[in-house]
Amino acid sequence: MCSGADLDLLKNCSKSEQVKYAGIGGTIFFTAVIAFVASAYALFTVFDSVYLAVGFGVIWGLLIFNLDRFIVSTIKKQGKPWLEFGQAIPRLILAIIIAVVIAKPLELKIFQKEIDQVLLEQKNNLTLQNKEQIAMQYTPEISRVESEIKDLEETIQNKENEVNELYGIYIAEAEGREGTLKIGRGPVYKEKRDKHDKILQELQELRKENKDQILEKQQIIKNLREKQELQASNSQPVIDGFDGLMARINALDSLPWLPSFFIFLLFLAIETSPILAKLISQQGEYDLKLSNHENKIKIWVAQEMNQREELLKIDTELNSKVYYDIGDEEKIYTYKKQKAEELMVLQADSFYNSQKEIL
Repeated sequence: MCSGADLDLLKNCSKSEQVKYAGIGGTIFFTAVIAFVASAYALFTVFDSVYLAVGFGVIWGLLIFNLDRFIVSTIKKQGKPWLEFGQAIPRLILAIIIAVVIAKPLELKIFQKEIDQVLLEQKNNLTLQNKEQIAMQYTPEISRVESEIKDLEETIQNKENEVNELYGIYIAEAEGREGTLKIGRGPVYKEKRDKHDKILQELQELRKENKDQILEKQQIIKNLREKQELQASNSQPVIDGFDGLMARINALDSLPWLPSFFIFLLFLAIETSPILAKLISQQGEYDLKLSNHENKIKIWVAQEMNQREELLKIDTELNSKVYYDIGDEEKIYTYKKQKAEELMVLQADSFYNSQKEIL
């Protein structure tokens, strides 16, 4: 049944013929089972739902089963290899496409661990790139504020250096090492001490003023960094979810091609085996009986068409003869003349009435 054979013809064939078509049908059936498993897994990676995956998997398996059954059942053995091969080329192309569709999801499952490793590396790279892109949005502002903080700190440091320098000057004056070179706290010492105290007071005021500005700018930097981290964390789920069907197919393509290619060849052999089996097999008992049955129908249809054509031809000739004989009768001539006169009177009356209405 799965091979698409006529069961009424096949049950009257030899056992070997029945075994051949049972093998072809079994291959088609198990190909549909594999298609169901492959499509169910592929759809599960998309919808993440067992029920949807199984439902669509059943539909896809039945579709593949119907296509394979149609492909095999439409190949007729006629004892002409080149003609049969030419008829099978479109079917082989369709079988190759089906093999690719079936093999790809199973490759995703077979190489799942390797694909997960590739996806992990891609996710890490995407995370780093995402953070770099987000940092580019905030880094200029953060750098500007940090530069302002640095300027404020440098201003304080310069004022401290000035205070320290004045402190050293008035101490050296008191010790007689510089200035007047007199030991003691004289007028010059007092003048230098007053200058130092004035700058020291300015330093204290500057520290207080700049400290408030530095704290405010540090808070601005803190807020900017929090926004940066929040934006990165909000976009991270998108990166974590980067494991859909297309991402896995691309990850599979980045793996060595040879193992994947052999798996494809395996499914290609499974998918094309029923077609190749019919092509390379000799014309068997079932093929002869099927050809004989189709020829009977073809001849019967041709006979029916010929009979209808002959009936039409004879009926046409009879009608022509009948109407020719009727045309010679005086009664028919008088009757048609009377009706023609009545029709001409009606036409004249109608024309007169329409012209009268126009005037």
